Amino acid sequence: MQTVTALPDLRQAVDELRGTEGNRRTLALVPTMGALHDGHLTLVREAAKMADMVAVSIFVNPRQFGPNEDLDAYPRQLAEDSAKLEAEGVALLWAPTVSAMYPDGYATNISVSGVSAGLCGSDRPGHFDGVATVVCKLFNQMRPDMALFGEKDWQQLAVIRRMARDLDLVLPHVDAIHGVPTVREPDGLAMSSRNAYLSPDQREAAGTLPRAMDEAIARIREGQEAAPTLAALEDQLLGAGFASVDYAELRDADSIALLDADNGNSRLFVAARIGGTRLIDNKPVSG
Repeated sequence: MQTVTALPDLRQAVDELRGTEGNRRTLALVPTMGALHDGHLTLVREAAKMADMVAVSIFVNPRQFGPNEDLDAYPRQLAEDSAKLEAEGVALLWAPTVSAMYPDGYATNISVSGVSAGLCGSDRPGHFDGVATVVCKLFNQMRPDMALFGEKDWQQLAVIRRMARDLDLVLPHVDAIHGVPTVREPDGLAMSSRNAYLSPDQREAAGTLPRAMDEAIARIREGQEAAPTLAALEDQLLGAGFASVDYAELRDADSIALLDADNGNSRLFVAARIGGTRLIDNKPVSG
């Protein structure tokens, strides 16, 4: 596996990976912020099924962290991550510095309205501007044929697809931006780098989140009203030891518009805090 940290080296490496015009190889990109777990590696494995070569980026993007968020505390373990990726057969690791990604004088920001409103867009102002900006840069830097993202961050996936569609991106085209189902722990908790912040007691309590979501989804599918069902979900989480619930909402899977009932294309979105850790999850309701 080749590891590059400077843009000129990246462009040369990508050209070499792609091969000659008559023997062109397809390239899949898996963007990450590192601290890799099996959820990330599942994206890598899916990418390897879809393309000839797989590239992974690791960049802890300061532009998607708010002033009171955990940028400095976010785990950085490049050597360990690199070993995991090499074991998976990844061809290229792009691990730029902040100055390589945002050089002196950098002044451009991408803002995607609509799908970025509500949910994490409300709780983390500017977050999705940072996501859209860095992902657009990664796409332009690497020009992948396709890119893969985890469905745990469903709103992020919607923002990236909207950005690619609106800006007429070609590599990758919006239809080649793939979501991969959330990878879960044995108790159903969605895998996340932030799970490492949980104490043993908090980790045990965190398993209530996916169970409460499944119970709420079952009730909505049975025809019960969404509002009291979601209120009961919040009470269940608070009773299990969560400090607060940022949101528990039913939304359209594509537009992320708020719903008061299942419309045949809905998902349940939840964000809740336990200790100092904010956990998010989403699951389809329409089935």
